[in-house]
Amino acid sequence: MRKKFRICLLASISIALAAMYVWTEAPSSQAGNPPDSPIVKNRSPLPSNAFYLLPLTSIKPKGWLRRQLEIQANGLSGHLDEFWPDLGPNSGWLGGSGESWERGPYFLDGLVPLAYLLDDSRLIAKANKWVGWTLDHQKPEGSIGPQKNKDWWPNMIMLKFLTQYQEATGDPRVIPVMERYFLHQLGLLSERPLKEWAIFRWGDELLSVLWLYNRNGDPRLLGLARALQKQGYDWKGHFANFQFRDKVQRPQANLKSHVVNNAMALKTSAVWWLVSGDRSDRDSSYHQLEEMDRYHLLPNGVHSGDEHYAGRNPSQGTELCAVVEGMFSLEHLMAIYGDPAFGDRLEKISYNALPGTFSGDMWAHQYDQQPNQVLCNIYARDWTTNGPESNLFGLEPNFGCCTSNMHQGWPKLVASLWMATPDDGLATVAYAPCEVKTVVKGGLRVTITEDTDYPFHDKIRLHVEPASQAQFPLQLRIPAWSQDAAVTVNGKPLEGVKAGTFYKIAREWRKGDLVELTFPMSTRISRWYQNSLAIERGPLVFCLKVGEDWRKIRDKAPAADWEVHPTTAWNYGLIIDTANPERSVQVVERSLAKFPFTPDGAPVELKVKGRRLPQWKLDKGSAGPLPSSPVSSQEPVETVSLIPYGSAKLRITAFPQVRE
Repeated sequence: MRKKFRICLLASISIALAAMYVWTEAPSSQAGNPPDSPIVKNRSPLPSNAFYLLPLTSIKPKGWLRRQLEIQANGLSGHLDEFWPDLGPNSGWLGGSGESWERGPYFLDGLVPLAYLLDDSRLIAKANKWVGWTLDHQKPEGSIGPQKNKDWWPNMIMLKFLTQYQEATGDPRVIPVMERYFLHQLGLLSERPLKEWAIFRWGDELLSVLWLYNRNGDPRLLGLARALQKQGYDWKGHFANFQFRDKVQRPQANLKSHVVNNAMALKTSAVWWLVSGDRSDRDSSYHQLEEMDRYHLLPNGVHSGDEHYAGRNPSQGTELCAVVEGMFSLEHLMAIYGDPAFGDRLEKISYNALPGTFSGDMWAHQYDQQPNQVLCNIYARDWTTNGPESNLFGLEPNFGCCTSNMHQGWPKLVASLWMATPDDGLATVAYAPCEVKTVVKGGLRVTITEDTDYPFHDKIRLHVEPASQAQFPLQLRIPAWSQDAAVTVNGKPLEGVKAGTFYKIAREWRKGDLVELTFPMSTRISRWYQNSLAIERGPLVFCLKVGEDWRKIRDKAPAADWEVHPTTAWNYGLIIDTANPERSVQVVERSLAKFPFTPDGAPVELKVKGRRLPQWKLDKGSAGPLPSSPVSSQEPVETVSLIPYGSAKLRITAFPQVRE
């Protein structure tokens, strides 16, 4: 037995040494690309993406979106490392003996894009301190990070942020560090395979592996991709025979049903399809969404999970990590498939669920948010595994993973608003005020400034400024909800604009060209749990404006933990003409305030009729069982106000419909 063991050990060492020798003889890579370099596309044998993400800093936020990133920078994201011990100077990711697992990498995954998108020297200095330690302390055998970390998972996050940093700076250290690390991992995976979280999140590393392959062309990276897939969880099989069709109870909860793992996995089959070329892998992404939508989709656009699959009851919650990871997955699904429906989904989550789980100043966040959220306090709610503090607004309610991971949401949305097309043009995949500077067909530099108050208002103006007169294609995503969308170029209406498609303009562009888009935002009704209804307008979901009493329960200076108590009634059903909801709704639009994602700063308000439902009461700290619609009420008719989901921290989103 001992002899057999020695033979196997010697064989493993020989394979590892051979891999090291072959890898070091691989073609040398570029030292680093300057931020204004041409778009890096997929190398053979990878198929072409539908679109390609632009290098970080190609898109800069403007208008309300820049203010939102500045709010984030002035809030927890810009100061967390100054007072939260897990990100303090003793962090293992700074060479200390403190937290050495995922929290440092998570923080950087949002801090790096936030810092460079804002050109914020203070945040850049913070980020570079962490980046520098990782790049300058790679071990001789190729490992990175704290010595005591033996888990592949935190390194997967670190690689993800290193790719962003390299795109923003062209730092020549990044690619060689990644090459040595992947060599190290390839030689060790057989004896130290993926475990626990890494098994379910292998798709996140696959992104970084392919990012490097597209830059250095080393075929051994595709071998590493296959090794990761072989050890990783089979998400395609998981959804081919989906077992989790109801709220998961504690005895059944496991890493397969964990909502963050599932949010990350939304992109896994799509990214793997680039390597496998198997059509069933490509189709699996759509099937996964169909299954999760059927059994766990909530009106705010995200899937339930507190912190495991929790069904469609709007009093169940969703973890903040699942929101930002779901956004990241959708950004890559859009890039790979080019399906405009992914842009609709991305906007719905970004403009509703993301801001809805933060305080307006982004100094506090929730672990779990609820679409029907009428009280935020310490209470043992009907969560699957989460604790009684999960829907507090605070520093680290329930658990600190979201405290470290929440920062990527807004910055990565900015970085994904525009993408490159395979024919060297540009595509708008989500809309918000920004400026994109990049290279198009013929190596020509072009700047497009997007002037808009979208998603609150329906007008978008694209100012096109090529360095010189040039022809390149421009693809515009037309939202599926905008049936009467209109596009003009220099005031001339264009024909053939169709909802739910990309509208392509191929023309010769000149300095000063103006593209104007109008997406009329009619009021829509969607049906949910217990035949309840939600009110939508454009990409925004609207909910009842409930009076909020914020009560500080712990001072964690400069942050704090807050309960939020209602000061007005919440148990309303709505009186809606579902055949023509426009007749039932009065729309009030306002100019954008500094904090649009607060009740008082909401730029749009809807006035509708409703009646109180006395039988609908608080139950275990949440809105009680949702009455099945239609429901009767003898209470007086009242006019109630609905505001965007992201602006309301207490709310009813799924309403009973009152029988009239």
